[in-house]
Amino acid sequence: MLNDNKDDFTSVGERQNVIAESDVSSEISVTQAISFPQTTFSTQTEFNKERVKVKKRYGYRFIKRTFDIVSSLLFLIIFSPLYLTLALIVKCSDGGTVFFKHKRVGKGGKEISLPKFRSMKPNAENLEDMLSHKELEDYYKEYKLDNDPRITKIGKILRKTSLDELPNVWSILKGDMSVIGPRPLMESELKEKYGEDADKLVSVKPGMIGWWAANGRSNCTYESGERQKKELYYVDNCSVWLDIKIIFKTIGKVFKREGAK
Repeated sequence: MLNDNKDDFTSVGERQNVIAESDVSSEISVTQAISFPQTTFSTQTEFNKERVKVKKRYGYRFIKRTFDIVSSLLFLIIFSPLYLTLALIVKCSDGGTVFFKHKRVGKGGKEISLPKFRSMKPNAENLEDMLSHKELEDYYKEYKLDNDPRITKIGKILRKTSLDELPNVWSILKGDMSVIGPRPLMESELKEKYGEDADKLVSVKPGMIGWWAANGRSNCTYESGERQKKELYYVDNCSVWLDIKIIFKTIGKVFKREGAK
């Protein structure tokens, strides 16, 4: 049984991992229940204190992980020529590195390293050196720029078509990501934009596609609050049927070339 004493665990993410990895039945307080997606709950009263009994959704988790493994393996096999072609194009465009690895926050707050085809100029992570003061201000509003001067000519095409994210399939196969889930974020971005909901967002694996992206990611901003709402909606409602809906909505967006920038 887990109580509300914050000294027991340093974060909600750690409590989630303990429950997820244990084989025993678990109970948490009502105030903690909102932080555990992919579970169902039943309540009971004990010594005048309401408790919530956790029933883990093993079926959904098994289906989701199986889909991640099978789809990523098939994708890597079928599209290996595309990977090679894109790698050569990126390398020949300016002689720089093919891949760029960026640090993001994974499930339970774990730091993960995600590879992408490099779409920016070398040393693009040095924001103060690459961007003007005005560009820096605009960047921190949404953690992106509509006309980012750091992006290469080839990078613009890769980003417009989302081809720069294809190497993330390796992260899905490893288990750091899922095909479907919230967008993986930098730690600073996560804390600033989600505040008290940060632990809730990282209670599930980040994904390559998600509810926010499927609903037009460039039109749902942090500033309006719509991005946070859509990402947290998925955490609260993730299911096989919602995942299927996201897949079909994303396919439609790709063919219409909507949302990505």
